[in-house]
Amino acid sequence: WPGSNPKDNDFFLACQDRSFEQVKVSAFGSTHRADCLPEDDHFLGMLVQAKADVTCIFGKSWDLHVEQALRITAERNLEMIEGSVAYLKEATQKPVFYDAEHFFDGFKSDPGYALATLESAMSGGADRVILCDTNGGALPHEIERAIGAARGHLPAIQLGIHVHNDGGLAVANTLRAVEAGVCQVQGTINGIGERCGNVDLTTIIANLELKYGYRCLPEGRLQGITRLSRKVWETLAFDGPLGQPYVGSSAFAHKGGVHVSAVQRNPETYEHVTPESVGNSRKILISELSGGSNVRAKLANRYPELQGKTSATNILEDIQDKEHAGYSFENADGSFDLLVRRHLGHFSPCFEPIYYRIYSPANESASDQNDVTIAGAIEASVKVRIGDEEILCAAEGNGPVDALNQALRQALQARFPEINDLHLSDYTVRVINSTQETAAKVRVHLEHTFEGG
Repeated sequence: WPGSNPKDNDFFLACQDRSFEQVKVSAFGSTHRADCLPEDDHFLGMLVQAKADVTCIFGKSWDLHVEQALRITAERNLEMIEGSVAYLKEATQKPVFYDAEHFFDGFKSDPGYALATLESAMSGGADRVILCDTNGGALPHEIERAIGAARGHLPAIQLGIHVHNDGGLAVANTLRAVEAGVCQVQGTINGIGERCGNVDLTTIIANLELKYGYRCLPEGRLQGITRLSRKVWETLAFDGPLGQPYVGSSAFAHKGGVHVSAVQRNPETYEHVTPESVGNSRKILISELSGGSNVRAKLANRYPELQGKTSATNILEDIQDKEHAGYSFENADGSFDLLVRRHLGHFSPCFEPIYYRIYSPANESASDQNDVTIAGAIEASVKVRIGDEEILCAAEGNGPVDALNQALRQALQARFPEINDLHLSDYTVRVINSTQETAAKVRVHLEHTFEGG
């Protein structure tokens, strides 16, 4: 939004010095203020100065907003829409798109006026009009009916769709809009947006290409959509939903033994598309609900010994016993791999823990016992055996986990320098039998990242 903040101004200025092969930069803003002419509006002027490939402005299509948000007459709103579009068309000499904000709510309230706002945008020279479900509450049949009315009222109009996901129908509404004849979809990668989000373009693109036969991306590029999705989540420092359609890490995950057995014979039995078509991969989960087919499928390439049913059955029984006791192997591939190695006689630990101790000094005069700079750091000592050598190390840390981590690293790093590239990225603790209160068992889940070459 040029003019809204210095960062956006710098962005559009930087774009003027670059050429993009596959991107068209769009500057976004609103219709001009009610108390001035288009050419005197500061923000319309900033849109012109942005020199973007496309300019997109929004205006009001809902009489409720015209009366209560803008507090102007219906006629003045129509003048602002037409005047703003016409000014930008003349000043930029480039395409101008008009976002009809709250169009579907406006159509339900006053169909005639909502359509009149589109007509004003067209009269001003809008190259495309995007119909917006800004509150995200429209239903698919309402989307279809309103689009049909718009196309019937203005046969030459080129329409786009912009929906939010407040009702959980963003994907359904967008696909219905495409079926009804729109030629553009506005959305975001992973559906990131205010409130409940916008429509997820990764889902829309995959559906349109694989289910509807549209070509949305250059040939072969659909296979990169999972990588794109995860890169965006990573940039935002978020973990995307496991079950995000097409691109989630569990989008093609199979757990039930019956499912896995069938997928091994023919993936179409439980997969609506191939995971490779969107750059994802199949995942076999292991739990007490699994069958021997899960174990064999998960480790067929790594452990040929599992081709025989006896090994798989023994491993499955061990998993079921451990999960009954509180373990969970569903998202713990490392623990599962160690369990299998033990069964196959491949388990050879690099070190053996002998004991560890934690010391927490009490500073009763400290104002905040949780502040280690006041109350004192936690101290941990760890003794391990590596081969025939016993090593004892101690370290301080910000809490017992950090102290143990530092002490264990000291004990191991001389023999295993690669541990310096191994980092604890996350850990969670879950109470298993809460009725036992402080004597309850807990399940600890650790995640590490390795930054070595």
